[in-house]
Amino acid sequence: MNPANTNQIASFIWGIADDVLRDLYVRGKYRDVILPFIVLRRLDSVLEPTKQDVLKMNDLLDSAGIVEKDAALRKEAGQGFWNTSPFTLRSLRAIGSQAKLKQDFLAYLDGFSPNVQRIIDNFELRNQVAKLSSADVLGALIEKFLDPKLDLSPAGLDNHAMGTVFEELVRRFNEANNEEAGEHWTPRDAVKLMARLVFDPIADRIPNGLYTVYDGAMVRAEC
Repeated sequence: MNPANTNQIASFIWGIADDVLRDLYVRGKYRDVILPFIVLRRLDSVLEPTKQDVLKMNDLLDSAGIVEKDAALRKEAGQGFWNTSPFTLRSLRAIGSQAKLKQDFLAYLDGFSPNVQRIIDNFELRNQVAKLSSADVLGALIEKFLDPKLDLSPAGLDNHAMGTVFEELVRRFNEANNEEAGEHWTPRDAVKLMARLVFDPIADRIPNGLYTVYDGAMVRAEC
């Protein structure tokens, strides 16, 4: 995907923030809602094809009294994460009652695997749900992220393009908050340059395989 397309997607998502959150949040706080919703929509679209298989496996494990379910559910999902709630964002959009939507959306969040729970907790998304629900905009926000013009699935955006869109929105949110984007993330060009400086001289001596890389500014990243 070319930069023009990723910028178009970033602008579309920025428009969602302006449409739904303008009277509820100052612009510098849009990111508290929009960034976790981008991640949620991506994860939701990745898990959608295997959703029913995961639910069936979870029921089987529960009926057998098996507590350690992570490995089996990952295998069924075909991913390193899963969600065992009966909900998807598409099913949540049909709920008309704000009280029930809030309850079911929280159950949806609770259904994610522990590794995704850490992401949700770091975003402090649950802290925003009550505010979104009381203002009657939670349903509108979900609806906007399900717009056919916004395809955040792997078919619509590969991982690189997804990262580019996310970084562009971080930059815009930080500018709206009078912050420097570089204070919060390292620009992709700088990462590429550092990687080339480190690895190009020894590339022919590095065996193929999966490597775990420790980043002092992060918990852990696998590449």
